[in-house]
Amino acid sequence: MGHHHHHGHAHGDHHHHHGRGASKKALFTSLFIITLFFIVEVIGGFITNSLALLSDAGHMLSDASALLLSLLALHFASRPPSAKKTFGMHRFEILAALINGVTLVVISLVIVWEAYQRLIQPPEVQSGTMVVIAVIGLAANIAAAFVLMRGDYQENMNVRSAYLHVLGDLLGSVGAIIGGILMWAFGWYIADPLISLIVAVLIMVSAWRVTKESVHILLEGAPGRLDTAAIAEKLRQLPGVTAVHDLHVWTVTSGFESLTCHLLVEDDLPSYPILSKALHVLQAEFGITHATIQIENSSVQHGSLHCQDSSPQGHDLPQYGHEHVHEGEHEHEHQHEHQHKH
Repeated sequence: MGHHHHHGHAHGDHHHHHGRGASKKALFTSLFIITLFFIVEVIGGFITNSLALLSDAGHMLSDASALLLSLLALHFASRPPSAKKTFGMHRFEILAALINGVTLVVISLVIVWEAYQRLIQPPEVQSGTMVVIAVIGLAANIAAAFVLMRGDYQENMNVRSAYLHVLGDLLGSVGAIIGGILMWAFGWYIADPLISLIVAVLIMVSAWRVTKESVHILLEGAPGRLDTAAIAEKLRQLPGVTAVHDLHVWTVTSGFESLTCHLLVEDDLPSYPILSKALHVLQAEFGITHATIQIENSSVQHGSLHCQDSSPQGHDLPQYGHEHVHEGEHEHEHQHEHQHKH
């Protein structure tokens, strides 16, 4: 098994490699651009007294944090697993995404509150300056999006989510520009809080998505792309398999899924051919390269350790294997297993 895992890893890293460097560079460059213009927009927002600019800056901050988290995640993902943290630091990415999502929700709520105050009594905004700054912000977003697109965009969930953030931010900047033009041309100062509300909703949507995804992964939810019922059904159809139970599929981190299950097989069958068939099916049909499968026959009883099958392979058990299993005791503990057998 150990051997199989290493092979899986090597294979996995193989097609991440050109990605890692490219992703890191793309993320770092766009982080730099976005952070720079975040500062410009904050100062601009205070000078021009424009909430739309400030909320766009809030959006930029959300981007910057997404990019920073993605960079950290890449850094931690490349660290080897240790004896204490057997998956390495992969989960850090997910944890960071959760913190990120929650922070963004808070930012958007603050903007909504501020916009509400301004809707009641719209203050004056220096719209000319505001438009100029918003245009510069838009240019920064386009540059960042372009950099990310050229990075390892398909491979990596990190880069993809960062890209989506930047795209959302781009819309925010467009909004700020439109609002600025309206105020400049017609003196509609109410446009400022209205645009801010729209941007706040944009931030909220992306924050919600990030939060939902990371919570799902932290709760060990099955990856969206895999149908666990279909996997169980496929394994059950393998020749010699009578039942599948304790099937778990979970995401360790983006693009790294893991599966464990128990296969109940007919008593006199050798288990290795079944094991290799099962592993092959999982890899070929579902793209799961990290699987741990426990093969059991009727002599393996869950829940009572004293009569556990201790031989390495199910099929060369000593003959008395069946007699010392206390049928009666087990009836209530593992009924489903007996039903499958009879």
